[in-house]
Formats: sequence, C-alpha cells, structure tokens
Amino acid sequence: MAQQATPVRTARLGRPLGPEPATVSGVVLLLPAGDETSHRRPSPVFAAASVRALGRRLTRAARHEGLAAHTVHYRLRGWNGNEANLARDAEWAAEEAVRRYGDVPVCLVGLGMGGRAALRAGGHQGVNSVLAIAPWLPEEDVAASPEPVKQLVGRQVLIVHGTNDQRADPELSFRLAARAKKANRKVCRFEVHSDGHGLHQHRDEVHALAENFVMGALFGRSFARPLEDALAAPPPLGLRMPLASGFGHH
Repeated sequence: MAQQATPVRTARLGRPLGPEPATVSGVVLLLPAGDETSHRRPSPVFAAASVRALGRRLTRAARHEGLAAHTVHYRLRGWNGNEANLARDAEWAAEEAVRRYGDVPVCLVGLGMGGRAALRAGGHQGVNSVLAIAPWLPEEDVAASPEPVKQLVGRQVLIVHGTNDQRADPELSFRLAARAKKANRKVCRFEVHSDGHGLHQHRDEVHALAENFVMGALFGRSFARPLEDALAAPPPLGLRMPLASGFGHH
C-alpha cells in the first residue's frame, strides 16, 4: 500500500474583509502576531481576531477607493530563527496580491511578530508602504548581523509602539527606525505613552493613525499634520513622536 505524502502546508489569504470592490486599486495585507519559535499551526480564529477590527476599519474608510484587505494565514506560528517563516509568508502574500489584483500598491500591516514580518518583507516590488504596530524585534547582538533595513528604501514606513510594552522592547523599534531613516527619509515612528503591547488604552487613536497612514500611502489622501510632521522631522524627533490622546476624533 503506497504511503500518503504529508501535505505541504501553504500560507493563504483569508476572505476579503468587508464588501469586495468591483475594481481593486489598493491592497492591505494584515499580518497577525506570532511566536519567536513554534512549528505548530496557528489558530486561524485567533489570528484573524487580532487584526480584524483594524482591517474592517480600513475597508470602511476606503469604501469608495477600491481597497481589498486580507488577513494572511501563516503556515506556522513561529518566526523560527533563520527560517524567518512569517517573513516568507508575508512575501508570498504580497506576490499573491499582485497575481490576483495586478499592478496596484500593497501595504503590509503587521502586529507584534507580524510587524517584524511586515518590515522584513517590505522590499517586495509590489509593496509601497509598511505599518508595524508594536513590532517584536530581536536584541541587537554586535556579533550577529542587525535586522535589515535596506529593503525599506522607497517605501513609506510607520512604526507605532507603546512605551510600556513588556513583550516587544520599544527601544529596539526605535533603533531600527533610526537605521532605516538614514537610508529612507520616509520613515517615522509614534510612541504611545504608558500603553502596553496590545495598545488597548489608546486603540482608537492607534487605529485612526493607521487609517490615516494607509489611506495616504495607498490612495494619496492627505496625511494628518502630526504624521506629516513626523515624516519631515529629523531624527530623533520624528521617531519619538507622541501619539496625542484623542488623535483622529473630530
């Protein structure tokens, strides 16, 4: 009796969030959090829940623009060292978006370890912007090569991080942003004072900032003044921009 081959796990895009536009003119790929090391399969329900609220907000904001937003379902839950599984899945997702929708700009939006994947996969030719929320980054060991930033040249990049994050060190995202800013002036970073990894206290403001960035990066809408200022400011000012309480509330 022939042995059945173990099916190869593949990453996949979830169903589009919100109503599917007749014509797609921009794509958001939502990259959920993951683990540093794990070869287990992620829970699709949990993964989708962590990014769904933001994805729905973005599709509502772009209902007249033709936005397709998909959650990326990873093959495995972990980054897994040099395998960089989540980054590979993010690159695959960008390639798949281009295959499905053609030559339209793609924004990678990642949370936690998904933020690291978004930054790492930002060099894909279809990607024009990267949003990393509370990105988990490795300690910068002098002996090891630091997290790369050259792939972000030519992209608009926003990092958002809570100053009280106990799971993903905000100082590491500041250092990465500082290195990225030297190669690409279109990099900025906002600090959410006294908030933790989940950014629960200021979720409305974080989502409003994310919406403003994504709509500007994909569809050319005007950036809000604080975002414009952060992109224009020299380091470290534009990399330690405080996210004001009430941002986005009219």
